[in-house]
Amino acid sequence: MRILLLSQWFQPEPAFKGLPLAKALQNRGHDVEVLTGFPNYPEGRIYPGYRIGLWQREIMDNIRVNRVALYPSHDKSGLRRSMNYLSFGLSSAIVGNFLINRPDVVYVFNLVTLGLATNLVKVRFRCPVIYDIQDLWPDSVADSKMLKSRFFLGLLDRWSSCTYNSATHLIVLSPGMKDEIIKRGVDESRVSVVYNWCDEEHMKPMPRNESLAAKYGLNGHFVVMFAGTIGVMQGLEVLLEAAERVEEEAADIRFVFVGGGIELEPLKRIAASRKLSNIVFIGRQAVESMAAILGLADVTVVHLKDSPVFEIAIPSKIQAYLAVGKPIIAGIRGDAETIIMESGAGRVVPPEQPRALAGAVLEFYQMPAEEREIMGKRGLEYYRSKMSLKVGVNSIEKILFRCVDKRKEIDRRQAESEQIP
Repeated sequence: MRILLLSQWFQPEPAFKGLPLAKALQNRGHDVEVLTGFPNYPEGRIYPGYRIGLWQREIMDNIRVNRVALYPSHDKSGLRRSMNYLSFGLSSAIVGNFLINRPDVVYVFNLVTLGLATNLVKVRFRCPVIYDIQDLWPDSVADSKMLKSRFFLGLLDRWSSCTYNSATHLIVLSPGMKDEIIKRGVDESRVSVVYNWCDEEHMKPMPRNESLAAKYGLNGHFVVMFAGTIGVMQGLEVLLEAAERVEEEAADIRFVFVGGGIELEPLKRIAASRKLSNIVFIGRQAVESMAAILGLADVTVVHLKDSPVFEIAIPSKIQAYLAVGKPIIAGIRGDAETIIMESGAGRVVPPEQPRALAGAVLEFYQMPAEEREIMGKRGLEYYRSKMSLKVGVNSIEKILFRCVDKRKEIDRRQAESEQIP
């Protein structure tokens, strides 16, 4: 197949369904082309070596990558974030549409703001469009508080429904999201669940590196680690409150935050104001370093705010934690909770409950190391059998083939009907 991968985010940005997916499909004999923006996520600043222009073309691992202009932003401003999404949506439709080769199928990653671009490509080339939905809009937008206007949220709701219903097929990341999409009028036969994977090239089990532990002052400490985006939706102040509760009972526990985001500096200020001595901020790290850093953790943490929209979400850090074989404390509900319970990889606590989170931390602290190791191994096996890149690409490839074959059958029948006098 000739596959067009349309995504606002692509390498060198940390896009797990970017270059790894393109390469995996290419290695199976497909011709893959990419239409994306100039790299600026997650800091909202253009990466070194790039300069925004109307368009740019490059080759990455023998894959043709077309980049079109966008407004770079990823801060708390709803206006600037909207401009970021809308600018890429418009430039991919107006400029990108004339840069790409004819595809057999279009695989679209996530954003409904790409609806105009996908419909133009669909009409121009008469090809199926498959949407991979990671966040339900307008729900996730409303919950982030980035957009508060009921009028504009209503417009976004109608636009989202049109985009979902115009797609040939939808891929979603959880059973709960599939149920929600069906409730919105999409036929069940047009929706498939494909679990996300992580960056398997770099996310592998690694033993604790004592030199690295010494670098961050973690020698001789029990490490509770959160690694990933530090944003509004994560609600990470609860970890600081849990750390405050734990500090008196176990002075050798350290809560380690790895990553960056718009809530990093506010968290640092809160930790300083409360004079918490058991908090360590490592900051954003290169993906190549993350396996070794995660190897320092005795237990990992994932947390989301207590909102219905997150009950159908599965944070990507869960896959990373499972893939490196680390046990997990999950302050989350819904489908992600089910994964933790089914895998046997950790414990689930109610979100935004610092007392419960502190209790879980102390439970793992008092637990024999062998038991924590067994949990980690269970999680790794679960990941390999249900969430790995190989499993995911197999599923996506089958969906793409099915949609292309259906399109060819429709074209064949139409051609036959036109020949009948």
